[in-house]
Amino acid sequence: MEKGLAPAVIHVREREITISGDEGPVALAASLLRELIDVVRGGTALTVDSVQRAISITKEGLAAASDILSTDILSNRGKTIRPKTVGQKSYVDAIDDNTIVFGIGPAGTGKTYLAMAKAVVALQRREVSRIVLTRPAVEAGESLGFLPGTLTDKIDPYLRPLYDALHDMLDAEAIPKLIAAGTIEVAPLAYMRGRTLNDAFIILDEAQNTTPEQMKMFLTRLGFGSKAVITGDVTQVDLPGSTQSGLRVVRRILTDIEDLAFIELTSADVVRHRLVGDIIDAYDRWGAEHPETDNRRRRR
Repeated sequence: MEKGLAPAVIHVREREITISGDEGPVALAASLLRELIDVVRGGTALTVDSVQRAISITKEGLAAASDILSTDILSNRGKTIRPKTVGQKSYVDAIDDNTIVFGIGPAGTGKTYLAMAKAVVALQRREVSRIVLTRPAVEAGESLGFLPGTLTDKIDPYLRPLYDALHDMLDAEAIPKLIAAGTIEVAPLAYMRGRTLNDAFIILDEAQNTTPEQMKMFLTRLGFGSKAVITGDVTQVDLPGSTQSGLRVVRRILTDIEDLAFIELTSADVVRHRLVGDIIDAYDRWGAEHPETDNRRRRR
């Protein structure tokens, strides 16, 4: 912790903590310690990772670390899911406050995972009667018939990340029963066409790989009593040729609509290995230095 707060110097002697150094760093360190004490008093255990997150949050000065690190979304098998950054807290708050939320950002920012946690909570609280999880099967062109095996075999590789998240949040034996009962539905985006989804929490994952027409189709599936979260990374489009990304286009179309929010997550919100954030920043710098190549990649 002291390394993250340099040049302030922290001295611990029994139950007494002394901070020395210049006024600014000392004030920052004192604020951080107060926030960490509040976190512990609230019943949340501190880890090396949570302390490092708290340092980053305190340095940003945009929110209280205790408010973010003490926000419980879902607990299962002794594991509690919480937002870990200012951006993630804004994201889960937006899901609470809006009917449709777009979570846009790079890999590792928790876009899908946190949306899934909010969906499970909504189901447990009976705010919705079912969860619908979908994503485009881009590599198969949304036409899966030519692939070998059953329908489940064909779509499973595209939907596996959604199943993985579910297994973190629900008891493993409960998931097949919920799917069999239709309480949880996992399906490719093509299977949403022609439907109206009432009383559901709907998550569209990998939305950067939708076309504008597919995005419009999905958004108009929303029925009464439903909520939708759309997640994606506009820098990782896998659509063929010059096909436009529906996620990129929709940001220009729906900017001023009420009860709908766009939340932008960045490398600062990455909660995977520290290197992931560094890699994302390095690619962004490279893109700024090579705009022609980067623009071609983004238009895909």
